[in-house]
Amino acid sequence: MASTEPEHERRDGEEAPAGDDEDTGAQVAPIVRLEEVAVTTGEEDEDAILDLKSKLYRFDKEGNQWKERGAGSVKFLKHKETGKVRLVMRQSKTLKICANHLILPTMSVQEHAGNDKSCVWHARDFADGELKDELFCIRFASVENCKNFMETFQEVAESQQKKEENEDAKATAGLLDKLTVEEKKTEDKSGEDVPASKDVGKAETEPNPADGKKKSEPASSA
Repeated sequence: MASTEPEHERRDGEEAPAGDDEDTGAQVAPIVRLEEVAVTTGEEDEDAILDLKSKLYRFDKEGNQWKERGAGSVKFLKHKETGKVRLVMRQSKTLKICANHLILPTMSVQEHAGNDKSCVWHARDFADGELKDELFCIRFASVENCKNFMETFQEVAESQQKKEENEDAKATAGLLDKLTVEEKKTEDKSGEDVPASKDVGKAETEPNPADGKKKSEPASSA
């Protein structure tokens, strides 16, 4: 005889299977254990004077055209010990270096013709691992940022000029002090040698009594 029990009532009594999101309590050990690694950027001993978002271009002499180097953050970094300042720019996503060169007293920056948001300058750049003469053009999102960059650039170049002049003055003063000390030592040494030379001259000019006596004796006959 067929059962008259509804089918859905029998299903309610059955045990439901475990869901996919149910925590079974199992623990899986990682196959590879990763350790934290300290990443150095080479900027640890430097302080950022300026940090602005921009896009950098370099002039291709062979193609006679501007080529984009990358978009990212341009910085002026001052070394904590030497006081030297360099310009560094990295691409925003890859952090690849677009520009890397010192700011020298002989360098200058000027506004790019026809665009008050851009400026250009020459530099001996080391971004590619070797020194190259480059003509750079950098473009900012606002006129204010461009002016801020140019003013900071000129201020750094002038400060490096004063720094070199001070270093030259210190080197010259140190050299003069050294020469003065050496001259004084030479004078003291020559003053000590004078009495000794007089005694030597006196000893050479005085006759030896023994020599005179020996010469006055007649020669014996054979």
